[in-house]
Amino acid sequence: MKKIFITYWSGTGNTETMAKQLAKGAGDGGAEVLIKPVAEASPAMLKEAAAIAIGCPAMGAEILEESEMEPFISSLSQAEVGGKPMGLFGSYDWGDGQWMRDWVERMKGLGALVDGEGLITQLEPSEEALNKCYELGKRLAL
Repeated sequence: MKKIFITYWSGTGNTETMAKQLAKGAGDGGAEVLIKPVAEASPAMLKEAAAIAIGCPAMGAEILEESEMEPFISSLSQAEVGGKPMGLFGSYDWGDGQWMRDWVERMKGLGALVDGEGLITQLEPSEEALNKCYELGKRLAL
């Protein structure tokens, strides 16, 4: 059974909702899923996974959350994510998604096989956004 690790940071619950829907899709796709808030995650957990999903909303001037998520992402290396399928996701309030485009490029730079351009939704995830999360989870389970 393929192991998928999902970690996220969520201030309002929107990104957490996305993470849980992604986990449901991965589980329904036959994967063993471990889901944890980033405060409880470690790079070693990513190293053990066959596929990874990481979620974080846009903060401030379209950046990752600075106290927990940014340090976690900065600690990653090719050893943990290189060659692995990865889904990135998160919600935003304003802007045009620049934080996600920057994040996708960072992870590709570490050799991650990022699914698409990242999955973003404005504010509370709509039914359509939740369906996309579910489908992302299923793709990661393949």
